[in-house]
Amino acid sequence: MHPNMKKGNHIHIIGGGIGGLFTAALLAKEGYKVTVLERSAHVGGGLQSFTRNGVTFDAGMHVVGGLQPGGSLNRICRHLGILDQLHCRPVDADCGDEVFCFEDGAHYRIPQGREPFTKYFQQLFPEERDNIQRYVDHLFALADQVDFFFLRPGSVSGSGGDEAFYKPSAQFIADHVRDPKLRSLLAYLSPLCGGDAGYTPAYIFALINYLYISGHYRFEGPAEQLAEALVRRIGELGGEVLPNAEVTGIQMEGGRVRSITTADGRVFETDAVVSSIHPQAALKIVKDQLFTKAARTRLSAAPNNYSAYCVYAVLKEGTFPYLNHPCYCWDDYGKVWQFGKYEEGNWPQNFVYFTPCERNQGPFARALQVIVFSPFSMVERWADTVVGKRGKEYEMWKEKHTELILRKLETVHPGFRSCVEAVYDATPLTIRDYFNEPEGALYGLQKDSRDPYAGYLPIRTKAENLFMTGQNVYLHGCCGVPLTAVMTAEAVMGETDAIVGKL
Repeated sequence: MHPNMKKGNHIHIIGGGIGGLFTAALLAKEGYKVTVLERSAHVGGGLQSFTRNGVTFDAGMHVVGGLQPGGSLNRICRHLGILDQLHCRPVDADCGDEVFCFEDGAHYRIPQGREPFTKYFQQLFPEERDNIQRYVDHLFALADQVDFFFLRPGSVSGSGGDEAFYKPSAQFIADHVRDPKLRSLLAYLSPLCGGDAGYTPAYIFALINYLYISGHYRFEGPAEQLAEALVRRIGELGGEVLPNAEVTGIQMEGGRVRSITTADGRVFETDAVVSSIHPQAALKIVKDQLFTKAARTRLSAAPNNYSAYCVYAVLKEGTFPYLNHPCYCWDDYGKVWQFGKYEEGNWPQNFVYFTPCERNQGPFARALQVIVFSPFSMVERWADTVVGKRGKEYEMWKEKHTELILRKLETVHPGFRSCVEAVYDATPLTIRDYFNEPEGALYGLQKDSRDPYAGYLPIRTKAENLFMTGQNVYLHGCCGVPLTAVMTAEAVMGETDAIVGKL
């Protein structure tokens, strides 16, 4: 057990996103009393959904890895007793992802599974047959070196001595295959790992590819069903989740957190605190003594990953087919690592689109969503504005950019405009304000292959009863964050493998 921690202690979690809810549920199952404090009126973070014209869109979570039998997310949800409450379906086996390139009009339908994935690219590039096999083998070997990713007892990290572990992802691919077009196609999942050719470590790229090559899923209905299942389970185990409870202060005594306060004046005495919010947001509420001056300076200046410009199209009934997989589009093959870039007169150069999956989904879609991964700098001029009061210039700018996206979709799917009933949009400002993420960062701090620890937070802090969780501790995403929650819960308990051994 952690010093001064015992079953029944009251633990407060700051932030009701994926990380906070999974950490709370895991600790509640272990016999701790938990209270989750969420600043907004709705919990769930990236699992939140919203409705327009009677159609539901997911705010953040669209595809899920690790839900297949034996997968890490599957095992965690089964352990918590919520797996049977989730309505999910696998993407198409013969086309888990589709790639379209405007440069030559080529469509690529990439199948699920390690062997089908390998054979597909070997057939397209027979001269690279052996190289492709070595690439896939090495990709999976890199992933296998991370014990906690597979919920294996032992170290939560480990490069295994492989010199490629922290190598830039683009270089890792180039080391295995020669054909420039093939290199780009193998990197098509780069936006899901916050990909940057010169920064993203190869092992992050390998873990994301392992998840989605092995088989990913879609929620049938809104993604917030996972958040709702976690909230119910926390309540069943004696815990509580409080919305509209923005934490504004942490009170220390003798090197320990004694209480936390919220914006409305409530005070919560506590035995331990877990912060599940972005570290730059956390710096505003924690005491100076919890971080050295150097650490505070480093975190304040640390670059964030990119954000996104999103378009949500409500479709007329029976006019557009339901697509059971995401679709990735590039202007040309050289743009695969350009997700997150912005050029005013040459945008969007690439984007992802998909049709949300409803319960009892039929052959036609009722909605289509587009994500253009973009930097916060594109909306920097309106950074000090608030929702609903950003001005006419901003609204005109959005209208222009949304129109550019719709034109691109019309090229991919001629006649698409005639299927549209209504269109809504969101910018990095929306994401910043909606999720309380500095600069609207989708994946938190940027991971840097040149400085492996720059984009990470340690679980433990200088206060013996203050811990960190979320996407800035190890991994992001609907699979990575729950894995991190397991490690955080075990750190709070002071028992290595206490939960992993039960999964």
